Amino acid sequence: MHSATVFVELGGVILALGLLGGLAMRAGISPIPLYLLGGLAFGHGGLLPLSTSEEFISIGAEIGVLLLLFTLGLEYTADELVRGMRQSAVGGLLDLVLNAAPGIVAGLLLGWDPVAIVVLGGVTYVSSSGIIAKLLADLGWVGNRETPVVLSLLVMEDLAMAVYLPILTTLLAGVSLLAGSVTLGVALLAIALVLLVALRFGWLVSAFVKSPNDEVLLLKVLGLVLLVAGLAQELQISSAVGAFLVGIALSGPLAEAARELLSPLRDLFAAVFFVFFGLQTDPSHLPPVALVALGLAVAGVLSKFATGYIAAARAGVGRNGRYRAGIALIARGEFSIVIAGLAVSAGVEPALGSLAAAYVLILAILGPLIGRLAEPFLHRPTHPHHAGSETPVSEPGPEPERESQLNVSH
Repeated sequence: MHSATVFVELGGVILALGLLGGLAMRAGISPIPLYLLGGLAFGHGGLLPLSTSEEFISIGAEIGVLLLLFTLGLEYTADELVRGMRQSAVGGLLDLVLNAAPGIVAGLLLGWDPVAIVVLGGVTYVSSSGIIAKLLADLGWVGNRETPVVLSLLVMEDLAMAVYLPILTTLLAGVSLLAGSVTLGVALLAIALVLLVALRFGWLVSAFVKSPNDEVLLLKVLGLVLLVAGLAQELQISSAVGAFLVGIALSGPLAEAARELLSPLRDLFAAVFFVFFGLQTDPSHLPPVALVALGLAVAGVLSKFATGYIAAARAGVGRNGRYRAGIALIARGEFSIVIAGLAVSAGVEPALGSLAAAYVLILAILGPLIGRLAEPFLHRPTHPHHAGSETPVSEPGPEPERESQLNVSH
């Protein structure tokens, strides 16, 4: 039996989340920034640090990211994903160049060694799939024409991480190039295999999961998501990519039923994810690196906005959709912290961890706030339209959209 403290802490955290979510609803803003600040209050160096429940919250946070990406995957078919990735190939390359550059330049200016510079470039490059998925749902942007572009870029970033992380761990460990190449080859082969299954054999996955009983369906879907995500991570692939592709593989009425069943779990664990993110940051370590982090954050806002705007424009999305695409990509999150954590554990540049935490925290809060503030100015009347359509859009002007099928309780 666990001690009563575990239940007291978990109950307090979940109750606080409910109160913060209600406050955000009344204020008409996204709850994400409040959840992050709540995590700071409960974390190391905070006002009420947790003592026994952090491990459970850590696992819950990972499940939250997986469910966010899985429910996003339910919105699109495999054909739409591949088409979007082809259309966003140039945008993906631009994303890498524009957003790794601020970290690389900052590392050079700070006089860090080459490995630390490579790490900081990765920190500034990759957006937060978890935060962006929640933001799209909160603002009702999931069904918009620019959303497949955003998702394609996120998937391409995660695929880039599948290449980057084995290279980084090789650099950090100082192992041979051959060993790193083998790890990289296995990761890329596994990605291709999972994508092939989603594209060609999605109907088999749907047939396997299908059940007339809601309880059985819930258990099958949740189990499959966690299983595939775990196998993907074991093969050095992003677990989020695995969860996303499971969502892609399910289609039709089954996808709708899975969405309805998993929505409450998704919302609970997604909130836990944002709290856990704040828990990992000691507030006392932030002031010394605040100015550098703020400068990087400003560069990060501009570079991600330019990435989304250009990628959406190439896909024929209207002006407001381009703005939304750029805003949606701003937030950084889980991958940036993972990258910095690997470097800190390897003893690379002591200030790197605090700088990455401050940078990510600023953009994790700023991204949703910018989205919420900009949304009234970017809202246009919509009519049902399939997200994967390539119907031309007049410029400038409102683009066709379809209504979001994600119901978010916040």
